[in-house]
Amino acid sequence: MRIAVTGGNGKLGRHVVRRLTDDGHQVLTLDRAGERSPGLLVVDLRNYGQVVDALLGVDDRHDGFDAVVHLGAIPAPGILPDAATFENNMLSTYNVFQAARRAGIKKVVYASSETVLGLPFDIDPPYIPVDEEYPPRPESTYSLVKTLEEQMAVEMTRWDPELSITGLRFSNVMDEADYEKFPSFDGDAMLRKWNLWGYIDGRDGAQAVARALENAKPGFEAFIIANADTVMSRSSAGLAAEVFPGVKVTKELGEHETMLSIDKARRLLGFEPEHSWRNHAAAGSGAGGAQG
Repeated sequence: MRIAVTGGNGKLGRHVVRRLTDDGHQVLTLDRAGERSPGLLVVDLRNYGQVVDALLGVDDRHDGFDAVVHLGAIPAPGILPDAATFENNMLSTYNVFQAARRAGIKKVVYASSETVLGLPFDIDPPYIPVDEEYPPRPESTYSLVKTLEEQMAVEMTRWDPELSITGLRFSNVMDEADYEKFPSFDGDAMLRKWNLWGYIDGRDGAQAVARALENAKPGFEAFIIANADTVMSRSSAGLAAEVFPGVKVTKELGEHETMLSIDKARRLLGFEPEHSWRNHAAAGSGAGGAQG
């Protein structure tokens, strides 16, 4: 496919561009900054004219796309003032969705967020593992935008029954270099309680995007995208009992099983995480032992 990736120079975006390119797709990054290259088109996503023009065609670059992957956004709360986060993210997503519709593009995959689940869980989750079955519980302006984006996708796919929009509720994105600090989390269960000790390896996040492009049906669906394990060496059942003693645990948890349920993504998208910080740690220990 010919695929536009907004925010392709971001932490997750770089993995997504690499994965889709390796899969044989023609990929063009739409971003507001980056080194000049054939793979980058500089676009201000807040400007609808620029976005629709970029998706319809650009001289000497392309004459249209089959799909859009929308990752471009202020990536977390607290980076900009709340009103600036709302304006940037809400307007950008509307522009991308609407421009895709006007361009006749029928497949859109975009970054929703685990924050819609109720992070940082100062109010207990309704049950563990959390899943997509309970209504969004935004607790910040950033999360409010993600919730409104999902509702916008519901309405736009209602208007156009052939349109497929997939919202991937990504957990905290990690690169391999980030895994060095994971062992330090074990001493205090509260350090990563805010997202139920979850994470997503950037390569597995990219896999989820690829699976959604391949397998998503018309209409809107949201999926939690996390790794199959937690960031902790301590058991998942023990963590849940210690930090959320009043919350019902709906299944017997595996030793390090994620508490951000990925069952729906497994079932409908064919998503299956392939990378774990534990494997990275084991490989590092093995390399150190060999050198020693």
